[in-house]
Amino acid sequence: MVKSENLQPMHQMMGYDRAITMFSPDGRLLQVEYAKKTVRQGSTAIAMVCSDGLLFVTDKRIIDTLIVPEAVEKIWQIDDHVGATASGILSDARVLIERAQLKAQQHRITYDSPIDTLTIVKDICDLKQVCTQSGGLRPFGVSILVAGIDNHIPRLYETDPTGIFFQYKATAIGEGEVEVEEILHKEYNEEMAIEDGLQLSLKALKKVLGENFKIGRIDAAYIKTEDKKFKKFSKEKIEKTSAAESKEKKKK
Repeated sequence: MVKSENLQPMHQMMGYDRAITMFSPDGRLLQVEYAKKTVRQGSTAIAMVCSDGLLFVTDKRIIDTLIVPEAVEKIWQIDDHVGATASGILSDARVLIERAQLKAQQHRITYDSPIDTLTIVKDICDLKQVCTQSGGLRPFGVSILVAGIDNHIPRLYETDPTGIFFQYKATAIGEGEVEVEEILHKEYNEEMAIEDGLQLSLKALKKVLGENFKIGRIDAAYIKTEDKKFKKFSKEKIEKTSAAESKEKKKK
C-alpha cells in the first residue's frame, strides 16, 4: 500500500494546475501558461507596419476540402481604420473582436470621431487580465494582433492571454512564430511597401507550411495610411504575389 504522504505532493501540484487564482510555489499561474501554449498551437498569423500602411497575413489552416474557404474568417475589420488577426481559440477571438467592434461604433456615435487603436487594445487586455485573477473563469486562449492608423501613423500591437500588450513594427503568432520571426528579423525593413510585405509574409508561410501551403488557406488584408480603409486582398492577387516570390527565389 502506498503511503499517503507520497501522494501529497502530487495532490498539491494538481491543485496549482487546476485553480486559476492559485500561484504555484515558484510564482507561476499554470492555467495562464497553458493558455499561452494554446496560442502556439494555433495557425500562424503575421502583421507588420509598412511604409504606406499596415498588413495582415494569416493561415486559416483549412484541411477539410468540403469547407468553403471564404466562410472561414481570421482577419477582422474592427473599424474603417483598424483591423485584427488572431491565433489560438478563434471562438475566444470572435467574442473579443465583437466587443472591440462595438466599442469602436460607440466611440464614433459619442464623439463623432474614430477611436484610437490603443484604446481598443487596452479594452481587450483589461478583460483578458480580469480572467486571470477571477475564480470560476478561464483565461482567453488567444493572442490578437490589432493594428490601425492613428492620425496618419500606423500602429501595431500584440495582445497576450495574460492581458499584457506590446507595440511592434512586425510580429507573428501561432505555430510558425519562431520560423516567421527569424525571417522578419533578417528581411523586414520599415521602408517596405505593403506589396513587398505581402511577398515576404508569403515566403515565410511557405517555409512554415511546406507542402501544405495552398492559396485557398491564406488570407490577407491591408490598411493604407492615405485613405485609412480596411481592405482584403483577392485570391488572385495573393496567387500572383506568391508566384512572383517563387520566381524571385529561383533566380537567387
